[in-house]
Amino acid sequence: MILIISLSHGREFLFADGNHYLFNIKQYLIGNWGIIMLDFDVIIVGGGLAGCRAALEIARIDPNLQVAVVAKTHPIRSHSVAAQGGMAASLKNVDDADSWEAHAFDTVKGSDYLADQDAVAILTQEAADVVIDLEHMGVLFSRLDDGRIAQRAFGGHTHNRTCYAADKTGHAILHELVSNLRRYGVQIYDEWYVMRLIIEEGEAKGLVMYHIEDGQIKVIRAKAVMFATGGYGRVYNTTSNDFACTGDGLAMTAMAGLPLQDMEFVQFHPTGLYPVGVLISEAVRGEGAYLINSEGDRFMANYAPSRMELAPRDITSRAITTEIRAGRGINSDGTAGGPFVYLDLRHMGEEKIMSRVPFCWEEAHRLVGVDAVRQPMPVRPTIHYCMGGIPVNTDGQVRSGKDGLVTGFFAAGESACVSVHGANRLGSNSLLECVVYGRRTGAAIAEYVQNRKLPTIDEQNYIQQAQQTIQNLLEQKGTYRINEVRQAFQDCMTEYCGVFRTEDVLQSGFEKLQEIQKKYSQIYLDDTGKCWNTEIIEALELQSVMVVGQMIMASAVNRRESRGAHCREDYPQRDDANFLQHTMAYYSPSGIDIQYRPVTITMFEPKERKY
Repeated sequence: MILIISLSHGREFLFADGNHYLFNIKQYLIGNWGIIMLDFDVIIVGGGLAGCRAALEIARIDPNLQVAVVAKTHPIRSHSVAAQGGMAASLKNVDDADSWEAHAFDTVKGSDYLADQDAVAILTQEAADVVIDLEHMGVLFSRLDDGRIAQRAFGGHTHNRTCYAADKTGHAILHELVSNLRRYGVQIYDEWYVMRLIIEEGEAKGLVMYHIEDGQIKVIRAKAVMFATGGYGRVYNTTSNDFACTGDGLAMTAMAGLPLQDMEFVQFHPTGLYPVGVLISEAVRGEGAYLINSEGDRFMANYAPSRMELAPRDITSRAITTEIRAGRGINSDGTAGGPFVYLDLRHMGEEKIMSRVPFCWEEAHRLVGVDAVRQPMPVRPTIHYCMGGIPVNTDGQVRSGKDGLVTGFFAAGESACVSVHGANRLGSNSLLECVVYGRRTGAAIAEYVQNRKLPTIDEQNYIQQAQQTIQNLLEQKGTYRINEVRQAFQDCMTEYCGVFRTEDVLQSGFEKLQEIQKKYSQIYLDDTGKCWNTEIIEALELQSVMVVGQMIMASAVNRRESRGAHCREDYPQRDDANFLQHTMAYYSPSGIDIQYRPVTITMFEPKERKY
């Protein structure tokens, strides 16, 4: 039973199953499903740092706007909470010589000159201000003896500018943002899976979403839609990302006919804990840990002598992979020729380890039984971050192509590509991007929705399509379990689109991906109920994984150069003449179309990248 009680100001209370919410609402009953279309000024998909910061900014600017955040997990369980190392800003608390210009240059150089420099300028100019703003919200940053925010070294940065909260920085920031959302009355839909982005006539109008708890389907209509859905690490078989990182927002955008940008640039974090793949933060190397091969050598001296273990991630990951390939990796019994190298913290001492990087010590001890105070950690590269994503301008508005913009559609965070990271992201710039561009996009949305009317949607049509999708999955008489197909796809991505790439390998991998994708119509579900049917979510996520994986592979095949995280052994040099431009990939079931658009260069002319 559903009871709707009208209130003043066009708001209504909905009472259903003992819950109550504050919305603008229209109710529809279709078949045996309780169908409700919800109206908001702004709907944000994703409960991590970028989405929460955008929602907070909108609420701060205009508390009368009705804002909702939709997330398939509770916001506190978003992957942002796993971010460890910190966020970069030229506060100059430990280095008076730092500046936003130096931060910008390090970022552009780290990107192998593919970053858009106007976007980098905004990122680095606003960095100090957003850190202070977070501090005023109550974020518990680590402190220097004099009480100022502590800052430490990070890979690719020439100054100690990374602000941190021990090695739990994302956790510290996200908790305060979510608390502030509650204070401002932002509506949070947690454990709702967004099935579809509604775009009609070049305008984003709303979403179709599925309630994991009870199988309800709702259409949600808004004046502006923002995606902050995070990354896609689960496209690969070993990743630092959590199980929710399946690229749903990117896949929905692609399936709506919009391009994805620079998808070939996938960051391998150098220090994934072997064999589980979880992240050992770059903060550990920032605090002084060494990378050691089977011969006991600090081998980074051979690859980046000026930066050693604090070289950019793409260079460090390739160095580790090269050492393992050359037989200087380590086995579990300590002999040579194994699949990992050591990350050695022992010289740092117990006090420093347990005060500066306690969570990393805990992970190694809990997951692989290593006491990092007395033993080195086994590490090897693991999939970590996507530099590419939904192309946006510096106000977060989504691009429809090389020139146009999509009305009412915005994105920020890891799911977006404003291109502050280019071909390779520097550590501690991702949390910064989420907060700077989350805030900036929120401000742009708050202005955009003023005096705009809610769009018109034929919600019954979208609901019926969503119902049919779910019903088809439940009734499908296939021969494959979801995990079997997903594992094959992830294994193929890992084998054919890894740290080192060649045309033949990539092309073979792409063909295998297409063959694996055909099995999607042959999967079957054991659970045919509507209550907490996680198999339905896994099946929908598998579709996202397959779309995103093919776009990564196709973009990598077409970029015939080596740049940043994209290392082509058959094209080992960077080729600015032909590829100093962003990939724009368009998806369709019949194939992927690749186009390009220029890189914005305003401050630093491209030159050879050396460390």
